[in-house]
Amino acid sequence: MAMAKGKKGTNKPTRNLPVPSFAEERLFETQGYRYIAGIDEVGRGSLAGPVVAAAVILPSKIKAPWLKLVRDSKLLEPARREFLSHHIHKTAVAIGIGSTDSTIIDSHGIVKATQMAMMMAIRQLSPPAEALLIDFMVLPGIKLPQKGVVDGDSLCLSIACASIVAKVNRDHLMVEMDKTYPGYGLAEHKGYGTSQHLTCLARHGPSPIHRCSFKPVKDSIK
Repeated sequence: MAMAKGKKGTNKPTRNLPVPSFAEERLFETQGYRYIAGIDEVGRGSLAGPVVAAAVILPSKIKAPWLKLVRDSKLLEPARREFLSHHIHKTAVAIGIGSTDSTIIDSHGIVKATQMAMMMAIRQLSPPAEALLIDFMVLPGIKLPQKGVVDGDSLCLSIACASIVAKVNRDHLMVEMDKTYPGYGLAEHKGYGTSQHLTCLARHGPSPIHRCSFKPVKDSIK
C-alpha cells in the first residue's frame, strides 16, 4: 500500500505542526507485524556529499521522556538532534544506515540513488524489518509491506527518528569531508547551495565529492 507525496519541502513552519505519533506503526501492528521500520533520507538536495538514509525500528511499548521532543530533523537545532540521536541509538530495536556517494548520484540520478541508500539501510537491520513506513516514497522491488506516508517525518515517530539519525550521521560525514576538501565551507552548510557555497564553487570549481549532474555544479566546471 502506498500514498503519493508531492515535492518534499526543506523548510516547514514550526507552528501548528502535529507531534509525531505511533499511529502508523499501530496500523501495521493490528495486522500482526512486529518489527516496523521507519525510513527517511537526508542530503537529497545537497550539491555535494552523499545521500544518507536511516531505518529505525522502535520498541512497540516504548516510554521515554525524550520522545516528546522528537520532530522532523529539519525543525531541530543541531544540539537537540545530537541529544535525540544518542537516545534513539540506545533505545531502538535496530538501526540501519545506508549512503550513496556523488558518483552514484551522477550516474544513476538522485531518485534511484536515494532508493539505493534506503535499501542499504533496510538490509542492515537486525532483527530484519517485517514492514516499512517510508517518508516521501515507496521502494519498487521490495517485497515487504510498505507505506509511503505524506509528511511522514512530521507525523510518524519512527520516520522522524530515522530523519534525526540520518541527519546527524550525514552532518558528521560532511564535517570530516571539510577536512579533506577545505575551501568550500562544507562543515558549515553541509554541502547545500548556500551563497557561501556557490561563491566557493565559482572560485575553486567542483571537488571530487560534488554532484556534477546538478546544474549549479555543472555550471561551475571550468
